[in-house]
Amino acid sequence: MKLSKRALVAVAIAAWMIPRPAPAQERVTFGLDWVAEAEYGGYYQAVATGLYAKRGLDVTIRQGGPQVNHMQMLMAGNLDFNLGGGRAIEFAAEGLPYLAVAAMFQKELAVLIAHPGVGSDSFESLKGKPVAIGADTRNGWWRFLAAKYGYSDSQIRPYTFNMAPFLVNKELIQQGYLSSEPYLIEKESGIKPRVLLLADAGYLGYANIVTTSRKLVESNPDLVQRFIDASIEGWYSYLYGDPAPGNRLIRQANPEMPQELIDYARGVLKARGIVDSGDTETLGIGAMTDARWRAFYAAQVAVGVYKPGIDISKAYTTRFVNKKVGIELKK
Repeated sequence: MKLSKRALVAVAIAAWMIPRPAPAQERVTFGLDWVAEAEYGGYYQAVATGLYAKRGLDVTIRQGGPQVNHMQMLMAGNLDFNLGGGRAIEFAAEGLPYLAVAAMFQKELAVLIAHPGVGSDSFESLKGKPVAIGADTRNGWWRFLAAKYGYSDSQIRPYTFNMAPFLVNKELIQQGYLSSEPYLIEKESGIKPRVLLLADAGYLGYANIVTTSRKLVESNPDLVQRFIDASIEGWYSYLYGDPAPGNRLIRQANPEMPQELIDYARGVLKARGIVDSGDTETLGIGAMTDARWRAFYAAQVAVGVYKPGIDISKAYTTRFVNKKVGIELKK
């Protein structure tokens, strides 16, 4: 039996109105380099506000910590993305198939912290004074400062991640992070320390760098792009919108994290342009440039951190950033 045109139209409309299951979301696992805190607020915000889901992604954030090696998990295929991009040049030097795909921090959070009123108010003034730093720092950004300001390794004192030596010795300077130790020192002692941000000394290293495998970049660039775009929008939302959704997830993941410290950290990330400054003002959060990667590498070669001759074009790609994604969300 043939159907009339009117009947055929009715059937077509009815078929169109039948609810269809939503397309399955792609699962993504993302490893942090420390426990949940405001320094990862943009990612938690992207989960909490549905920015990842909007792009068809079901993202699981895995916290890091002292006993967690997420780089090994990325290499084993147990993570899709990892905040391990600080080693990107090492990956290139060793021929490892991993690379940086976005730099969410334009400035390193590393600082040197000094007591007020003792003449330790600038990087220049620290020459010859005792400075407590860890082994990784000694072989990293300390070399940059030593070369620029004439520091000597004889100044180095062991850093044990304990504030007590600093609090009892007004002459001692210690390393720390802008978003935590200054707050903790002031809360513990009432002392408002002098805080010298490494980036203000001209250190060009990016931070909070998202890393993935070259295999994923080549086999599923669309997924990489969606993850980076949503992460960038998450950072705009966290910094310039209501951070409460992201903060709730941070505290769920890390109940020991006090809200006061979260608020402090978010405030300094914003006030000091850690996430949004320089190139991001025109290119958007997550920006990376060839010129800056080359300048950073040259500066590190000059002080012996890296060997010359590394093809740093294999350390990163700007394919997924510099597109002004989310920049209209800035208020």
